[in-house]
Amino acid sequence: MNLSALWTYQAERFPLFKTVPLLAVFSAASICVSAELAGRSLPGAGAFLAGFTLAMMLFFQMRVCDEYKDLEDDRRFRPNRPIPRGLVSLRLIVWLGVASLPVAALAAFLWHPPVLWLLALVWIWLAAMTAEFGVAAWLKARPLLYLLSHMAIMPLIDLLLTGLEWMPGGGAASGLWMFLALSFVNGCVLEVGRKLWSPENEITGVETYSRLWGPRHAALVWGACVLFSFGFLLGVAAATGMFWISFVLGGAGVLVCLGAARHYARAPTPSAEKRMDKVAGLWVFACYGIAGFVPVLMRAI
Repeated sequence: MNLSALWTYQAERFPLFKTVPLLAVFSAASICVSAELAGRSLPGAGAFLAGFTLAMMLFFQMRVCDEYKDLEDDRRFRPNRPIPRGLVSLRLIVWLGVASLPVAALAAFLWHPPVLWLLALVWIWLAAMTAEFGVAAWLKARPLLYLLSHMAIMPLIDLLLTGLEWMPGGGAASGLWMFLALSFVNGCVLEVGRKLWSPENEITGVETYSRLWGPRHAALVWGACVLFSFGFLLGVAAATGMFWISFVLGGAGVLVCLGAARHYARAPTPSAEKRMDKVAGLWVFACYGIAGFVPVLMRAI
Protein backbone atom coordinates (compact mmCIF):
# COMPACT_ATOMS: atom_id res chain seq x y z
CA MET A 1 0.00 0.00 0.00
CA ASN A 2 1.46 3.33 -1.11
CA LEU A 3 0.84 5.71 1.79
CA SER A 4 1.98 8.72 -0.21
CA ALA A 5 -0.59 7.93 -2.91
CA LEU A 6 -3.31 7.50 -0.28
CA TRP A 7 -2.40 10.84 1.25
CA THR A 8 -2.75 12.48 -2.16
CA TYR A 9 -6.06 10.65 -2.65
CA GLN A 10 -7.51 11.99 0.60
CA ALA A 11 -6.40 15.51 -0.24
CA GLU A 12 -8.28 15.36 -3.53
CA ARG A 13 -11.32 13.21 -2.72
CA PHE A 14 -11.78 13.19 1.08
CA PRO A 15 -9.82 16.19 2.40
CA LEU A 16 -9.34 15.62 6.11
CA PHE A 17 -8.40 19.26 6.69
CA LYS A 18 -11.97 20.29 5.85
CA THR A 19 -13.82 17.06 6.65
CA VAL A 20 -12.66 16.47 10.22
CA PRO A 21 -13.76 19.86 11.65
CA LEU A 22 -17.08 19.79 9.80
CA LEU A 23 -17.96 16.26 10.92
CA ALA A 24 -16.78 16.92 14.47
CA VAL A 25 -19.17 19.86 14.70
CA PHE A 26 -21.94 17.99 12.86
CA SER A 27 -21.80 14.92 15.11
CA ALA A 28 -21.37 16.80 18.38
CA ALA A 29 -24.11 19.31 17.52
CA SER A 30 -26.52 16.49 16.71
CA ILE A 31 -26.04 14.97 20.15
CA CYS A 32 -26.30 18.34 21.89
CA VAL A 33 -29.48 19.31 20.03
CA SER A 34 -31.13 16.00 20.87
CA ALA A 35 -30.42 16.52 24.57
CA GLU A 36 -31.45 20.19 24.53
CA LEU A 37 -34.75 19.51 22.77
CA ALA A 38 -35.61 16.84 25.33
CA GLY A 39 -34.42 18.86 28.33
CA ARG A 40 -31.85 16.23 29.27
CA SER A 41 -28.25 16.55 30.40
CA LEU A 42 -25.57 15.87 27.84
CA PRO A 43 -24.40 12.25 27.61
CA GLY A 44 -20.86 11.18 28.41
CA ALA A 45 -17.81 11.66 26.22
CA GLY A 46 -18.32 8.16 24.78
CA ALA A 47 -21.39 9.35 22.87
CA PHE A 48 -19.41 12.16 21.22
CA LEU A 49 -16.54 9.83 20.34
CA ALA A 50 -18.95 7.29 18.87
CA GLY A 51 -20.73 10.05 16.94
CA PHE A 52 -17.55 11.41 15.40
CA THR A 53 -16.35 7.91 14.49
CA LEU A 54 -19.68 7.05 12.89
CA ALA A 55 -19.78 10.31 10.94
CA MET A 56 -16.24 9.85 9.61
CA MET A 57 -16.80 6.23 8.63
CA LEU A 58 -20.16 6.89 6.97
CA PHE A 59 -19.00 9.87 4.95
CA PHE A 60 -15.95 7.92 3.81
CA GLN A 61 -18.23 5.03 2.83
CA MET A 62 -20.32 7.48 0.83
CA ARG A 63 -17.18 8.60 -1.00
CA VAL A 64 -16.22 4.97 -1.71
CA CYS A 65 -19.68 4.25 -3.10
CA ASP A 66 -19.44 7.31 -5.34
CA GLU A 67 -16.08 6.12 -6.65
CA TYR A 68 -17.61 2.76 -7.51
CA LYS A 69 -20.79 3.95 -9.23
CA ASP A 70 -19.15 6.89 -11.04
CA LEU A 71 -16.06 5.05 -12.29
CA GLU A 72 -17.09 4.78 -15.94
CA ASP A 73 -18.13 8.44 -16.10
CA ASP A 74 -14.87 9.42 -14.41
CA ARG A 75 -12.87 7.44 -16.96
CA ARG A 76 -14.67 9.15 -19.82
CA PHE A 77 -15.05 12.70 -18.56
CA ARG A 78 -12.78 13.16 -15.52
CA PRO A 79 -9.65 11.10 -16.22
CA ASN A 80 -7.60 13.39 -13.95
CA ARG A 81 -9.25 12.01 -10.82
CA PRO A 82 -7.08 9.72 -8.65
CA ILE A 83 -8.58 6.36 -9.63
CA PRO A 84 -8.89 6.89 -13.42
CA ARG A 85 -5.37 8.28 -13.63
CA GLY A 86 -3.96 5.29 -11.74
CA LEU A 87 -2.87 6.97 -8.51
CA VAL A 88 -4.77 4.36 -6.48
CA SER A 89 -6.91 1.41 -7.53
CA LEU A 90 -10.65 1.15 -7.06
CA ARG A 91 -10.04 -2.22 -5.42
CA LEU A 92 -7.91 -0.61 -2.70
CA ILE A 93 -10.45 2.14 -1.99
CA VAL A 94 -13.31 -0.36 -1.88
CA TRP A 95 -11.39 -2.56 0.55
CA LEU A 96 -10.72 0.45 2.77
CA GLY A 97 -14.44 1.15 2.68
CA VAL A 98 -15.19 -2.45 3.65
CA ALA A 99 -12.67 -2.19 6.49
CA SER A 100 -14.50 0.87 7.80
CA LEU A 101 -17.76 -1.09 8.25
CA PRO A 102 -16.78 -2.96 11.42
CA VAL A 103 -15.22 0.22 12.83
CA ALA A 104 -18.58 1.98 12.52
CA ALA A 105 -20.48 -1.00 13.90
CA LEU A 106 -18.11 -1.30 16.86
CA ALA A 107 -18.44 2.41 17.68
CA ALA A 108 -22.24 2.07 17.79
CA PHE A 109 -22.16 -1.21 19.73
CA LEU A 110 -19.74 -0.03 22.40
CA TRP A 111 -21.89 3.01 23.19
CA HIS A 112 -25.41 1.56 22.94
CA PRO A 113 -26.03 -1.67 20.97
CA PRO A 114 -29.61 -0.81 19.82
CA VAL A 115 -28.11 2.07 17.82
CA LEU A 116 -26.99 -0.62 15.36
CA TRP A 117 -30.56 -0.67 14.00
CA LEU A 118 -30.25 2.97 12.98
CA LEU A 119 -26.83 2.30 11.46
CA ALA A 120 -28.32 -0.56 9.44
CA LEU A 121 -31.01 1.82 8.14
CA VAL A 122 -28.34 4.23 6.89
CA TRP A 123 -26.44 1.40 5.22
CA ILE A 124 -29.58 0.14 3.48
CA TRP A 125 -30.25 3.59 2.02
CA LEU A 126 -26.59 3.98 1.02
CA ALA A 127 -26.70 0.63 -0.78
CA ALA A 128 -29.88 1.70 -2.58
CA MET A 129 -28.25 5.00 -3.56
CA THR A 130 -25.20 3.18 -4.91
CA ALA A 131 -27.50 1.02 -7.04
CA GLU A 132 -29.35 4.23 -8.08
CA PHE A 133 -32.49 2.61 -6.65
CA GLY A 134 -32.50 0.26 -9.65
CA VAL A 135 -33.58 3.06 -12.01
CA ALA A 136 -30.31 4.82 -12.85
CA ALA A 137 -31.26 6.18 -16.28
CA TRP A 138 -34.69 7.32 -15.06
CA LEU A 139 -33.20 9.14 -12.07
CA LYS A 140 -30.42 10.81 -14.02
CA ALA A 141 -33.00 12.19 -16.42
CA ARG A 142 -34.66 13.89 -13.43
CA PRO A 143 -31.86 15.82 -11.68
CA LEU A 144 -34.05 17.38 -9.00
CA LEU A 145 -35.48 14.01 -7.95
CA TYR A 146 -31.95 12.59 -8.08
CA LEU A 147 -30.79 15.32 -5.70
CA LEU A 148 -33.66 14.82 -3.26
CA SER A 149 -33.38 11.03 -3.21
CA HIS A 150 -29.66 11.15 -2.50
CA MET A 151 -29.88 13.91 0.10
CA ALA A 152 -32.40 11.82 2.06
CA ILE A 153 -29.40 10.04 3.55
CA MET A 154 -28.50 13.18 5.50
CA PRO A 155 -31.47 13.10 7.92
CA LEU A 156 -30.96 9.34 8.24
CA ILE A 157 -27.37 9.92 9.35
CA ASP A 158 -28.58 12.60 11.73
CA LEU A 159 -31.26 10.26 13.08
CA LEU A 160 -28.42 7.86 13.87
CA LEU A 161 -26.23 10.53 15.47
CA THR A 162 -29.04 11.98 17.57
CA GLY A 163 -30.00 8.40 18.44
CA LEU A 164 -26.75 8.12 20.37
CA GLU A 165 -28.45 10.48 22.84
CA TRP A 166 -32.17 9.74 22.61
CA MET A 167 -32.06 5.94 22.42
CA PRO A 168 -30.39 5.47 25.81
CA GLY A 169 -31.95 8.72 27.06
CA GLY A 170 -35.57 7.62 26.90
CA GLY A 171 -36.84 8.68 23.49
CA ALA A 172 -36.62 11.40 20.88
CA ALA A 173 -37.97 14.89 21.52
CA SER A 174 -41.03 15.97 19.53
CA GLY A 175 -39.11 18.80 17.87
CA LEU A 176 -36.32 16.58 16.57
CA TRP A 177 -37.94 16.49 13.12
CA MET A 178 -36.92 20.13 12.58
CA PHE A 179 -33.26 19.28 13.11
CA LEU A 180 -33.54 16.32 10.73
CA ALA A 181 -35.16 18.63 8.16
CA LEU A 182 -32.30 21.08 8.69
CA SER A 183 -29.85 18.31 7.84
CA PHE A 184 -31.76 17.44 4.67
CA VAL A 185 -31.77 21.03 3.44
CA ASN A 186 -28.13 21.55 4.45
CA GLY A 187 -27.24 18.52 2.35
CA CYS A 188 -28.86 20.31 -0.61
CA VAL A 189 -26.93 23.50 0.24
CA LEU A 190 -23.65 21.57 0.08
CA GLU A 191 -24.53 19.53 -3.00
CA VAL A 192 -25.85 22.41 -5.09
CA GLY A 193 -23.11 24.75 -3.85
CA ARG A 194 -20.33 22.45 -5.01
CA LYS A 195 -21.87 22.17 -8.48
CA LEU A 196 -22.14 25.85 -9.29
CA TRP A 197 -19.32 26.15 -11.80
CA SER A 198 -18.02 28.86 -14.06
CA PRO A 199 -18.79 28.34 -17.79
CA GLU A 200 -15.12 27.80 -18.63
CA ASN A 201 -14.83 25.02 -16.03
CA GLU A 202 -17.87 23.04 -17.21
CA ILE A 203 -16.93 19.57 -18.45
CA THR A 204 -18.78 17.75 -21.22
CA GLY A 205 -20.64 14.78 -19.76
CA VAL A 206 -20.53 16.11 -16.17
CA GLU A 207 -23.87 17.29 -14.82
CA THR A 208 -23.79 20.50 -12.78
CA TYR A 209 -26.64 22.69 -11.60
CA SER A 210 -25.06 25.69 -13.26
CA ARG A 211 -25.24 23.86 -16.61
CA LEU A 212 -28.71 22.45 -15.89
CA TRP A 213 -30.41 25.65 -14.80
CA GLY A 214 -27.95 28.35 -15.83
CA PRO A 215 -25.80 30.26 -13.30
CA ARG A 216 -28.49 32.80 -12.40
CA HIS A 217 -31.30 30.31 -11.74
CA ALA A 218 -28.95 27.85 -10.04
CA ALA A 219 -27.76 30.60 -7.68
CA LEU A 220 -31.41 31.43 -6.95
CA VAL A 221 -32.17 27.79 -6.07
CA TRP A 222 -29.11 27.67 -3.84
CA GLY A 223 -30.14 30.89 -2.09
CA ALA A 224 -33.63 29.45 -1.53
CA CYS A 225 -32.03 26.35 0.07
CA VAL A 226 -30.07 28.62 2.42
CA LEU A 227 -33.26 30.44 3.42
CA PHE A 228 -35.09 27.16 4.07
CA SER A 229 -32.12 26.04 6.13
CA PHE A 230 -32.27 29.28 8.12
CA GLY A 231 -35.96 28.72 8.75
CA PHE A 232 -35.39 25.25 10.19
CA LEU A 233 -32.45 26.58 12.22
CA LEU A 234 -34.77 29.16 13.78
CA GLY A 235 -37.34 26.45 14.46
CA VAL A 236 -34.76 24.44 16.39
CA ALA A 237 -33.57 27.60 18.15
CA ALA A 238 -37.11 28.48 19.23
CA ALA A 239 -37.55 24.99 20.66
CA THR A 240 -34.33 25.33 22.68
CA GLY A 241 -35.07 28.90 23.81
CA MET A 242 -32.32 30.48 21.71
CA PHE A 243 -34.34 32.14 18.95
CA TRP A 244 -33.02 35.70 19.04
CA ILE A 245 -29.32 34.97 19.36
CA SER A 246 -29.66 32.36 16.60
CA PHE A 247 -31.58 34.87 14.49
CA VAL A 248 -28.76 37.40 14.80
CA LEU A 249 -25.91 34.94 14.24
CA GLY A 250 -27.67 32.97 11.52
CA GLY A 251 -29.00 36.11 9.86
CA ALA A 252 -25.47 37.43 9.47
CA GLY A 253 -24.51 34.17 7.79
CA VAL A 254 -27.52 34.34 5.47
CA LEU A 255 -26.49 37.82 4.32
CA VAL A 256 -23.00 36.54 3.49
CA CYS A 257 -24.47 33.58 1.59
CA LEU A 258 -26.93 35.65 -0.41
CA GLY A 259 -24.20 38.16 -1.21
CA ALA A 260 -22.00 35.38 -2.56
CA ALA A 261 -24.90 33.95 -4.60
CA ARG A 262 -25.68 37.38 -6.06
CA HIS A 263 -22.04 37.88 -7.02
CA TYR A 264 -21.88 34.44 -8.66
CA ALA A 265 -25.14 35.00 -10.55
CA ARG A 266 -23.82 38.28 -11.97
CA ALA A 267 -20.34 37.01 -12.78
CA PRO A 268 -19.90 33.21 -12.61
CA THR A 269 -16.12 33.30 -12.71
CA PRO A 270 -13.76 30.57 -11.43
CA SER A 271 -13.13 32.64 -8.28
CA ALA A 272 -16.89 33.01 -7.71
CA GLU A 273 -17.25 29.25 -8.20
CA LYS A 274 -14.70 28.56 -5.48
CA ARG A 275 -16.35 31.13 -3.22
CA MET A 276 -19.71 29.39 -3.54
CA ASP A 277 -18.25 26.02 -2.59
CA LYS A 278 -16.49 27.57 0.41
CA VAL A 279 -19.49 29.61 1.57
CA ALA A 280 -21.76 26.55 1.34
CA GLY A 281 -19.46 24.63 3.68
CA LEU A 282 -19.11 27.54 6.08
CA TRP A 283 -22.87 28.03 6.23
CA VAL A 284 -23.47 24.39 7.13
CA PHE A 285 -20.64 24.54 9.67
CA ALA A 286 -22.21 27.66 11.23
CA CYS A 287 -25.71 26.13 11.23
CA TYR A 288 -24.67 23.15 13.30
CA GLY A 289 -22.48 25.28 15.54
CA ILE A 290 -25.38 27.64 16.29
CA ALA A 291 -27.99 24.90 16.72
CA GLY A 292 -25.84 22.61 18.83
CA PHE A 293 -23.48 24.74 20.85
CA VAL A 294 -25.18 28.09 21.48
CA PRO A 295 -27.73 26.57 23.91
CA VAL A 296 -25.01 24.66 25.76
CA LEU A 297 -22.74 27.72 26.02
CA MET A 298 -25.54 30.09 27.05
CA ARG A 299 -26.68 27.76 29.82
CA ALA A 300 -23.11 27.42 31.03
CA ILE A 301 -22.64 31.20 31.34
